[in-house]
Amino acid sequence: MIKTTELTKIYNSETVLNIKDLEIPKGQTFGLVGNNGAGKTTFFNLLLDLIQPTTGTIINNEIQVDKSEDWKPFTAAFIDESFLIGYLTPEEYFYFIGELRGLNKADIDNFLHQFKDIFNDEIIGKKKYLRDLSKGNQKKAGIVAALIGSPSVIVLDEPFANLDPTTQIRLKKILKSLTEDKEVTFLISSHDLNHVTEVCERIVVLEKGDIVKDITTSAETLKELEGYFSV
Repeated sequence: MIKTTELTKIYNSETVLNIKDLEIPKGQTFGLVGNNGAGKTTFFNLLLDLIQPTTGTIINNEIQVDKSEDWKPFTAAFIDESFLIGYLTPEEYFYFIGELRGLNKADIDNFLHQFKDIFNDEIIGKKKYLRDLSKGNQKKAGIVAALIGSPSVIVLDEPFANLDPTTQIRLKKILKSLTEDKEVTFLISSHDLNHVTEVCERIVVLEKGDIVKDITTSAETLKELEGYFSV
């Protein structure tokens, strides 16, 4: 589904990402972990064609992402609040995304109903702009918007940050349910090793732009990761 070849990103002679070869098959829940500056967000930005690679390519379902926009209809993402449109209410934003995905207001209203517990009566119907919501509620809105229209590739950068424990648990259940049929490819970065090992079936560790571990998740994975980062 996703393949990178000889991918690098260099800023001011400093290499911040250097991935020789990486393949993520369709339906995999792929986790990306690493300390600050490891290159996680850089990789996602390259995958979403938000920045240009210095060398190499990323292929998303046989489409080179920096040469064509044909990957966009089946790919969704939430990286940070810059993905939101701050002067819209959450409802307006959801309807806007829905329209881009070919859905009408009734479709979106039905879709949003399943997230009632996550919204916790703090987002829908409050007549607040997205820019005025708390960081946690902005993140909820952004993640839910990324799920609209059943995209087959979903990219989430630090989806558990700024969320209360109850919402984290509910989000994990939703992510797991969406991956059961192996039709959705999830790419998730997180600093929280517990969450990422619970949700992802494969975890890649980046350090200073290089892949240093590529792990199939098992009962020992959390211990292995904790050992690596505690050295």
